[in-house]
Amino acid sequence: MKGHRWLLAFAAGLVILAAFPAFVDTYMLTVLRDALIFGLFAASLDFFWGRTGILCFGHAAFFGLGGYVMAIVSMVPDLPLPSLLGHGAGVLAAAALAAVVGYFLFFGGVRGSYFTIVTLALSVIAQQVAVSWSSVTGGDTGLLGVPPLAIGPLDLSDERSSYAAVAVILAVVLLALWRISRGRWGQVLTAISDNEVRAAALGHNAAARLTASFVLSAAVAGLAGGLYVSMAGLVAPDLIGLLLSTEVIVWVAIGGRGTLIGPVVGAVLVQRAQQEISSLNPSLWPLIIGCVFVLIVFLLPDGVLSIAARLRGLAGRRPA
Repeated sequence: MKGHRWLLAFAAGLVILAAFPAFVDTYMLTVLRDALIFGLFAASLDFFWGRTGILCFGHAAFFGLGGYVMAIVSMVPDLPLPSLLGHGAGVLAAAALAAVVGYFLFFGGVRGSYFTIVTLALSVIAQQVAVSWSSVTGGDTGLLGVPPLAIGPLDLSDERSSYAAVAVILAVVLLALWRISRGRWGQVLTAISDNEVRAAALGHNAAARLTASFVLSAAVAGLAGGLYVSMAGLVAPDLIGLLLSTEVIVWVAIGGRGTLIGPVVGAVLVQRAQQEISSLNPSLWPLIIGCVFVLIVFLLPDGVLSIAARLRGLAGRRPA
C-alpha cells in the first residue's frame, strides 16, 4: 500500500474509532476494544512477517508472556504504579525472550520453514510451562484479580476510558511501525527478504537486523498481551498457546500481510464474526473460519484490503 493511501486509510480508521462510542452501547464498546487489542497483536506479527517474509508460528508466546508478567508484577502488594510497572515488565520480558530466541536462530543461520517450526515449538513449550508452573502462573486456572489499567491516579477501568486508551495506543504504535517500515530500516529488511546474501554483501548485518525486528515485534505483542489481561482481569494458558498463534496468522492473512492496517481490520472482522456465529452454533465456527481462510488464500491472497485496488483496476480497464 502506497504512503498516501496508507495515511488516508489510517485517518479514516481514526475517524471511525472516534465516532464509534456515540452509536453503540457499552457492551459493543468492550467488544471492539478487545478486538482492537487483538488487532495490535496481529500488527506486531505483520511488522515482522510482512517485512522479512519469515513466519513466526509461536507469536502467542510473547502475547501470553507479556500478559502473565504484567499480571504477576501488578499483583505485588504495595507496589507503586502497579499497572505501569506491570506493562513495562511485560514488554521487557517479551522482548528479552525474543532477543534470546532470535540471537540463537538468526545468528545460527536458521531461516524459512525451520524458523517457523522452532517458533511453533516455542509456543507449545510456553503453554506447558504456564500450566505446570502453578505456584507462579496459577496452572490451568490462571491468575484472577489482575488490577485494571491505570496511569498513576488516572483510572482507565470503565468501558469508555479503556476503549479510548486502547484506541490511542493502537494508533500511536501503528504509526510508529509504519514510519519504521517506510524508513531505511524497512528498506533494508525488504532487501534482506529479497536476497539476504546480496544484502550482506552490501554491508548489512542481516542477522542483527532480523533479531532487532523480531524483538520489536515481540515487544508490541507483549504490550498487547498486557493490555488484554488488564482489561479482562485475568490471565490463562489459552493466551499463550498454539491456538492463538494460529488465529493471529489467520487475522494477518485475511487483512493483508505487509499493510499493518489490514491485520487490524482482519482481527476485528474475524472476532466479530466469531461472536455472531458462535452465538448460533459454537461447533460451526472452526469449520467456517477454515473455509474462509482457504477462500481468502485463493481469491484474495493480498487480503481484504486488496479489494479496493482490484476494483480500481477493473474500472481502469473498462472501455470508454
